[in-house]
Order: sequence, then C-alpha cells, then structure tokens
Amino acid sequence: MEPMNQTKAPDIEQVLKHNAKLLKRHVAGRLALAISLMALPLVLNSLGAPNTFFLVLPIPFGMWLLIFLALRVGHGRRLNVCRKVLHTYPLEYRTRVDRKRGDRNGDEWKYLGTIHTIKLSSRGRHGAPRMRAVNATTVRRWPKGAEDGGAWFAGDPLFGGVMVVPGSNAMMFMQPASWEKFAQERAQADATRIAQAQQAGIAELVERDPNITGWV
Repeated sequence: MEPMNQTKAPDIEQVLKHNAKLLKRHVAGRLALAISLMALPLVLNSLGAPNTFFLVLPIPFGMWLLIFLALRVGHGRRLNVCRKVLHTYPLEYRTRVDRKRGDRNGDEWKYLGTIHTIKLSSRGRHGAPRMRAVNATTVRRWPKGAEDGGAWFAGDPLFGGVMVVPGSNAMMFMQPASWEKFAQERAQADATRIAQAQQAGIAELVERDPNITGWV
C-alpha cells in the first residue's frame, strides 16, 4: 500500500532544518563523550586512583572518537549539497524503494557513513540505476519506514540527488553506485542538464572515503 501523503511533497526547509538538527545533536553527543573519556583519568587520579595503564586507557579512545568525528564532519559535505539539490531540482514521487542487501554490494561501513545500495523506481518506468545512498547526517542507520512505500526524489539519476522519506523527513544523499559507468553519458548530456548538476554541486563525485591507514 502506498503512503497516504504521496501527493503532497514535503516542505524542503522543514526537511533541511530537521536533518541539520540531527547532525548538530549527533556531533554534540560524540564531542561530549570524547571529552569525558579524555578527562576521566584526570578526575579519577585526583580522587586517588593509582596511575596505571588502565587509568589512562580512556584517553586514546577519546582521541580516536574525535578523529573519526572530525573526518565525518569535515569531509561529509553531503548536507550542504542536499540543500543545493533541493533548491535546484523539484521533488518527484517514486513509488518504490528497493534496497540491496545480503551480499558485498549491499550495505557498506565507511568512515563517512554507511553506504546503502538502492533503486528508486515508478510504475511504468524501468531502468532506474542503482544508487549509492548515505544518510544526509552522520546517522548510520537505514531510515525507518523507507521501504514501506515510495519516497520523494530530487535530482538527476546520472549525477545524483536526494531521497526524502515521507512522514519522517529522513534524507539520503545519493549518487550512481557505478560512477564511472555513466561517465560518457554525463559528458554527452545536454548543456542545461549539466548546468543544473553543476548548480546543485553533483556534477562530480561528491564524497570519497578518506584513507587514514597512513595516519596510524
């Protein structure tokens, strides 16, 4: 059964405000946890705890938490790109959300977020490309109710776009799962289509997971 609110597009400013609030809440929570872990040994030592390896153990955990938080916030440009996309393209309803899972092409854990491989399609329209979707905030979980019916889409399947889940305002940023596969089609797209993608900030691959193996 399709959701009852499919004919009424969500308010994009409310969607953006909701996701910005989630991002700020997540960052504040992780920051508070990291600072608490790093301060804990000092507090315990002042209370008379012996200065042992186990006492200082929370410090590296707090430092790693700060590093990963900085990576996800500093490199995760998707929320600003989502804003550009929603102000460039109209929202269109897609009647079906198919999420691939259960093999190597399904959900992937990355530093910048969990990648979900999905298809957005409509009745009578075939050939929708598989998209690489990540939550617009730093939240990793798949949006609740996203597969119960359809979803709203703004963007261009060749370049990417935004999916908004009806009712919850959950937002996913998407680009083609096989970016290089559509390189020639993007290059041959008409000037208006390319100009729109450039205005929305999706003419190029927006995010690449940072390589931090050389840091440790």
